[in-house]
Amino acid sequence: LSHINTTIPLYPYKESYPVKQIESRDVDEFLLPEEKLRGIFLQKLRGRTAIENALSNVSVELSIDLIAKVVDRGNLGGEAMVLFFNWAIKQPGIPRDAHSYYIIIRALGRRKFFEFMIQVLHDMVKDGVKPNLETVSAVMDSFIRARRVHKALDMFENLEEFGLTPDTESLNVLLLCLCRRTHVGAANSLFNAVGGKIKFNCVTYNIMVSGWSKLGRVSEMERTVKAMIADGFTPDCSTFSYLIEGLGRAGQIDDAVEIFDHMKEKGCIPDTRVYNAIISNFISTQNFDECKKYYKALLESNFDPDLDTYTKLISAFLKSQKVADALEIFEEMLVQGIVPPTGSLTSFIEPLCSYGPPHAPMMIYKKARKFGCQISLNAYKLLLKRLSRFGKSGMLLNLWDEMQESGHTSDMEVYEYVINGLCNIGHLENAVHVMEEALRKGFCPSKIVCSKLNNKLLAANDVDKAYKLFLKIKDARRNENAQRYWRSNGWHF
Repeated sequence: LSHINTTIPLYPYKESYPVKQIESRDVDEFLLPEEKLRGIFLQKLRGRTAIENALSNVSVELSIDLIAKVVDRGNLGGEAMVLFFNWAIKQPGIPRDAHSYYIIIRALGRRKFFEFMIQVLHDMVKDGVKPNLETVSAVMDSFIRARRVHKALDMFENLEEFGLTPDTESLNVLLLCLCRRTHVGAANSLFNAVGGKIKFNCVTYNIMVSGWSKLGRVSEMERTVKAMIADGFTPDCSTFSYLIEGLGRAGQIDDAVEIFDHMKEKGCIPDTRVYNAIISNFISTQNFDECKKYYKALLESNFDPDLDTYTKLISAFLKSQKVADALEIFEEMLVQGIVPPTGSLTSFIEPLCSYGPPHAPMMIYKKARKFGCQISLNAYKLLLKRLSRFGKSGMLLNLWDEMQESGHTSDMEVYEYVINGLCNIGHLENAVHVMEEALRKGFCPSKIVCSKLNNKLLAANDVDKAYKLFLKIKDARRNENAQRYWRSNGWHF
């Protein structure tokens, strides 16, 4: 798109893909490998053999990652997911181990296909594959997330059926799942019930302290710490970080600071987790001076800030519209070699695209791209929308170009933002070419965008071009309605 002049459109917009190239491609080539495999189940084939033969005829390179993509996404039913997995596990190069079974068990549990999940777990044992704690955690967490706590407890009591024993490690897994889903009361009842039967360790007590910490129950935290010390365990940095967080949630910031100040006297030097906890407390009260104070103290200590430190600070500054402080911390994070994940980077860009000009979010984007960060399609859309609104067509077209270079494909929203941006600065000819490309690729922009472009063309006395575009949009809208009708009747063309 570098040939587009953003001040005077001397050269018309050129399509990124020739029409003949698009027409010559098979429909199947536009589908991802996981979509091709899931598409077999849309054909409503009869019999397991027919489905397995169809799956074998799909030209994809099967891997454990591809299996995960098939079962984690889409809308396959429980029976279809199990059938696909049973076929996949027989294919060469696919390991028949605990991790492979974990993928399907986790996917079934997330969809609440509990009967199929337990069936696969029994099949796993029959095949001679022993479940590990990761598998057990996936099963228990699925039940707890669906508020079927009694099922998780039954699973723990019957672990011997699957070749495991209810020991300290499995107990910690169940307690962690319960506390993470805020079922702390049930976790505490289990904790008291198995006391003396199963030996506790420091992790067990820390899990219980973390559960009460999330609820801000100071008295319960203190009681658990006393029991921990009585059992011969010394509180560590994890214990103190949970205590500080819990006191902060209870509004006892001064008590949290006092515990932080006396940690060294108790033989425990505060680490990054403890600093993150105290920083979180002051973020909740919007005391940014204290946040900076403890952040600088962390830099001067023997520990380094981690991703959690920077994410907390940047998010807090952006929420309070302290953009300069957020940009400064973001740059320090990148200089320290900490690359934010795609989701965190999108969460930084999103609030900046809700207020003010697009300068600040573009700075985040450029710095992130310079340091090799992965930019999500959602982040690109946020930036394109903001640039379109402010009429920054040059930056918008460059960003669109970079988005495609990074491997993202344009969808209807992207085309709408580009067309809207070109309309805002009067580049109607280029806007028409973008609209035509979107229509050829099967995207029919909203009526608002189409009307805006049509009205701009009429205002410029370009009636002939407006009429031709109107006919193309009319045909595209008719095809879109027909396709919607086909899909509602189960015809997937």
